[in-house]
Amino acid sequence: MTHRDEALALDAADPLAALRDQFDLPPGIYLDGNSLGQLPRRTAARVAQVVSQEWGVDLIQSWNKAGWIALPTQVGDKIARLIGAGPGQVLAADSTSINLYKVLAVALQLALSDELGSASERRRIVSERDNFPTDLYIAESLCRQLGFELVLADVDEIAGLLDERVAVLMLTQVNYRTGQLHDMAAVTAQAHAAGARVLWDLAHSAGAVPVDLLGSGADFAVGCGYKYLNGGPGSPAFLWLHPQHLRRLDDEAIWQPLSGWLGHAAPFAFTPDYRPAPGIARFICGTPSPLALAALDCGVDTVLAADALGGMAALRRKSLALSDLFIERVQARCAGQGLSLVTPSEQARRGSQVSLRRDEGGYAIVQALIARGVVGDYREPGILRFGFTPLMLRFVDVWDAVEQLGQVLDAGEWRDERFQRRAAVT
Repeated sequence: MTHRDEALALDAADPLAALRDQFDLPPGIYLDGNSLGQLPRRTAARVAQVVSQEWGVDLIQSWNKAGWIALPTQVGDKIARLIGAGPGQVLAADSTSINLYKVLAVALQLALSDELGSASERRRIVSERDNFPTDLYIAESLCRQLGFELVLADVDEIAGLLDERVAVLMLTQVNYRTGQLHDMAAVTAQAHAAGARVLWDLAHSAGAVPVDLLGSGADFAVGCGYKYLNGGPGSPAFLWLHPQHLRRLDDEAIWQPLSGWLGHAAPFAFTPDYRPAPGIARFICGTPSPLALAALDCGVDTVLAADALGGMAALRRKSLALSDLFIERVQARCAGQGLSLVTPSEQARRGSQVSLRRDEGGYAIVQALIARGVVGDYREPGILRFGFTPLMLRFVDVWDAVEQLGQVLDAGEWRDERFQRRAAVT
């Protein structure tokens, strides 16, 4: 593409263009939906209703009258439709870190149970060295508690580590820093062939790329609600276990480690002893937040609205077209400016973001862009990240964003002292 008018023509012909109307969009170009999704138009009114009517008027009755108590499974069932899971298999609650702790702990308990009567020992968790830090920190904590070992490797080394010592392979499907996409089915099959189970973090893929947990044979998954699911800052996360593992938890009376009262089989019996609820419900810990779950419900609905227009497959096609245009324009407009492409150029190997590396000034360049109304973000070392959310992003936005990037680099604008100062959140 060589002219801005071509981008405008693509927007005019975009079959998904109407989905943009679901959002209240501020001025500027937002390329950070991979960190925080934008505000759905319905959310403010929905949350206000929960505050003013359900809480303000109906008060405690709303646990039944407004169905607050069922929100974790109701919203979970909606998320299930986006990640290839079935009804009653997904729970929306807590944070990604807490859910990872719960699910990974259960995965390790299953591995220990497997060893009973067996001569083999599987005491390793394998993960990508470049995985998101919270995943690694939670895994390290559980290894210390349960006597396992966390083994980290570069992405191209992982297959060679899958052997009889591995209990769990833990990966984020789309790498938060590079945007590289793992082939879930192929990687899961490799792990299963080695006798290991796989836990997938879907934080950067749920709502962005088609996910098929059941079809790929995955074992466990967690993910967050505030990126491509547009659930709002600090939105509840979600978790999933394959039905065969849920059945085994029931059969062997295996507890998840945070056995809170709402995960009890009869929470309102208020007994002093714990008895796990059947199925996914045992993974609820404490009282859910109706305010946060109402906002997440609105966010998930914005993605499900694409069902009538081709669903996740259609969103994926547009996402790839947007990121293709971004890569093409950066290479043409910003040639010779020290930018290198970190994200794989092959469509099948990238998620819904593009990461660029620059040895000097990466953080300041992002800040200079933000000052111009183009919002991306920065990750060490030297990574400029740009997310492409097809629900609201236009092709002309991509064209204009790259033009702004080129101007920042041409003028050396990023060298201004004000763009060097780092805030608490980068």
